[in-house]
Amino acid sequence: MNTILCLGTRASTLARWQTDYVREQLQTAWSGLEIRTQVITTRGDQTLDTPLPLIGGKGVFTAELESALYGHEIDFAVHSLKDLPTENPSRLTIGAIPIRAHPGDALISRAGYTLMTLPHGAAVGTSSHRRAAQILHRRPDLRMIDIRGNIDTRIRKALDPKGSYDAIVLAVAGLERLGQTQVITERLAFDNMLPAPGQGALGVQCRDDSESLKWLAPLNHLSTEVAVIAERAFLAALGGGCSLPVGAYAEIDDHKLILRGRVTALDGRQQIDATLSGSVDPVSAHQLGADLAQMALDKGVARLLENLP
Repeated sequence: MNTILCLGTRASTLARWQTDYVREQLQTAWSGLEIRTQVITTRGDQTLDTPLPLIGGKGVFTAELESALYGHEIDFAVHSLKDLPTENPSRLTIGAIPIRAHPGDALISRAGYTLMTLPHGAAVGTSSHRRAAQILHRRPDLRMIDIRGNIDTRIRKALDPKGSYDAIVLAVAGLERLGQTQVITERLAFDNMLPAPGQGALGVQCRDDSESLKWLAPLNHLSTEVAVIAERAFLAALGGGCSLPVGAYAEIDDHKLILRGRVTALDGRQQIDATLSGSVDPVSAHQLGADLAQMALDKGVARLLENLP
């Protein structure tokens, strides 16, 4: 008799793609495994007329999926890792982090503008404090306008000749996964836009028990896991909120894990960068993130995080 497992997913096209990807990876790793999918609507999906930071931040795209895990309605929940709070809820854990897609951000402009060629006062759509702050650091003359909706909706708004946006910013990974890279005007360099901690990676959440972890073990990609552990530890040590104007990116180079971190004032006027390297293993990666956060705090980032909405 085949084993039947259930994957929980949000309803968007991108969430479905990510869940299908995890399903295929599971079926490749385990012959005879039967997997069904359950679509679950989250608070973030229901509230589309409010900027994300004002909805509540932590768990806005994850709480309902976690409730389904607790209730044994699903066995695994597939998330964009950057949406997951940095602390695991009681009795739940991230059972696998598959290989990461492109971690960066992209600018989309119907007129073909890049970040530096956008006209003075142009309107840029983003619902991310991190993206808005870093853009304003480079281009303080630009106007940041909130934008919500799934990827297709945002692209349609960006390309509408009568629309409100001269450009919008989206993650490269989502555009690649949905075959929408033709709309990219510019892939933003990390000097201009450091990604969100964990961006481009998936997190497969499960109950913290040996049976669940067994099924997911073959999906885990160690290099990706180590990198995002460091990035998320940096964010956690600075306060942990996914709406913080914090960027982080870790990569392995010459057998060392190199972590870059960035905190930007919401108005873009101040920006603090820090870099640190360490050993390539999960325990050292976590410590590296905490150490880099302390380095950033020593440089004065606390004042940039004061009075956030």
